[in-house]
Amino acid sequence: MITQLSWKIGGQQGEGLESTDRIFSTALSRLGYHLYGYRHFSSRIKGGHTNNKIRISTRPIRAISDDLDILVAFDQETIDLNAHELRDGGIIIADDKFNPTVPEHIKARLIPVPFTGIAEELGTSLMKNMVATGASAALLGLSIDVIKAVVEEEFGRKGPAVVEKNVEAVSRGAKYMLEQTGGPLEEFMLAPGDGAERLFIIGNEACGLGALAAGCRIMSAYPITPASEIMEYLIKRLPKFGGTVVQTEDEIAAVTMAIGAGYGGVRAMTASAGPGLSLMMEAIGLSGMTETPVVIVDTQRGGPSTGLPTKQEQSDLNALVYGTHGEIPKVVIAPSTIEECFYDMIEAFNIAETYQCPVIVMTDLQLALGKQTAEKFYYERIKIERGKLVRGELPALEENKLFKRYEFTEDGISPRVLPGQKHGLHHVTGVEHDQEGRPSEGPANRKKMMEKRLKKLQYLRITDAIKVDAPHEQPDLLIIGMGSTGGTIDEARGRLDAKTNHITIRQIHPFPTEELRPYIEQAKQVVVVENNATGQLANQIKLHLGHHDKIRNVLKYDGNPFLPAELYHAFKELI
Repeated sequence: MITQLSWKIGGQQGEGLESTDRIFSTALSRLGYHLYGYRHFSSRIKGGHTNNKIRISTRPIRAISDDLDILVAFDQETIDLNAHELRDGGIIIADDKFNPTVPEHIKARLIPVPFTGIAEELGTSLMKNMVATGASAALLGLSIDVIKAVVEEEFGRKGPAVVEKNVEAVSRGAKYMLEQTGGPLEEFMLAPGDGAERLFIIGNEACGLGALAAGCRIMSAYPITPASEIMEYLIKRLPKFGGTVVQTEDEIAAVTMAIGAGYGGVRAMTASAGPGLSLMMEAIGLSGMTETPVVIVDTQRGGPSTGLPTKQEQSDLNALVYGTHGEIPKVVIAPSTIEECFYDMIEAFNIAETYQCPVIVMTDLQLALGKQTAEKFYYERIKIERGKLVRGELPALEENKLFKRYEFTEDGISPRVLPGQKHGLHHVTGVEHDQEGRPSEGPANRKKMMEKRLKKLQYLRITDAIKVDAPHEQPDLLIIGMGSTGGTIDEARGRLDAKTNHITIRQIHPFPTEELRPYIEQAKQVVVVENNATGQLANQIKLHLGHHDKIRNVLKYDGNPFLPAELYHAFKELI
């Protein structure tokens, strides 16, 4: 038996690949396996090659596998585009309808299976994906009963007749495969999972759940890949807790509505991708100027313009740090795991209200849409902090005076009141203003207000601003990354015969300069791993810490995430 295996299914968009992946991987998760998924999909609704890859293991994993053990193909294009990933001795399970062939240089076994034929015998070719699911499960020696249970959950709402047909398709696919192979193949049989219950979700779902747990009750958003799943998740769940999701006409309306809700005292958020964030920039400045909390999730994708809407990239960093005109307090947080997506959303809302400023949670497409195994979240860790939100009765106002909503204070954070609160009347405006919110263009006031706003974040450090794995005092190589790259970096490090340390930067802005400094100074070389073309994170490190002479870049910007082998070879060249 083996302890890990990689499986990929491919075909044309709209052929049911998602449901096949979902059912197959959910069953594996329930058996106690650890999984890490990658979606390669077209930006079209229907048509265009797409594939889903799952890495299955008996131990925790956070990276895509370099190679492939099993390829399930619904068309010849899938074989032509993906067969090169197959290891020697790998297997291609293909629909016999298209007379599949294996490229000459590929040393893999082809097993034609009548996906479409069996499905049509059962009433509709649409069920060919369930035939493929059964065939895959049989090859791995998995219990078909577990697959059937997930199928029943998946199609239960469509009635018992539909469930019965799909279950039969799974059974027929498994039976046919076992007839062809003479039983499960030993070299593809997985050792048993530990049976432990874990979450199996995408980063977007973890962000949505984190927002819900944080007390968010309004999400205003405009759909965009790869952020839409946050909206879809909360549409189903917010109403159960007295909240709502509003689909606005565009991203400008989305963020301004969220700011308005925040002004009203409701925890509110929006979510988008790079093009949407571009449209939000003026309003983010409004949040900073009026000191109104708002939380924004940016699920990075390939740019510029429409770019690669369904592909991996980490190129929004500069935009998120510098995008607004003028200078405001702003926080940018970059979770790197599913668990961090959940807990960072809670911290984002707390920071937004405590420091009365916009907070941007920066993920990337692989983290946002890659389905992964995660340990259960601990709700006892949740703490709600609302900062200087004044409750109860306020002192009466002097004649012709308003509440000092923007009062000069030692820490730069002013008391905050809710609309309608007695004696809390004040102006709110995007122009420069005095302590009561009245417009003011006086140089002295301007200077004091700017300094007041900007010093609020002077000492801000989020939980684990940098995540450090540094076993060596003087490493040969210090590897730095952000977002979804952490697991891939660790796997590549494990293959090196060298002293390496690894830091994931989670607080992008304000930059954690002093926390990072000793690790940079101790390292012989520093390499920064990023999915962009210009080394934006590396440039932040150089800006704040210098050491240009020892900092190197490993960049990838073709739309695909890093593979462990790619990073291993890149690191090896530097040592």
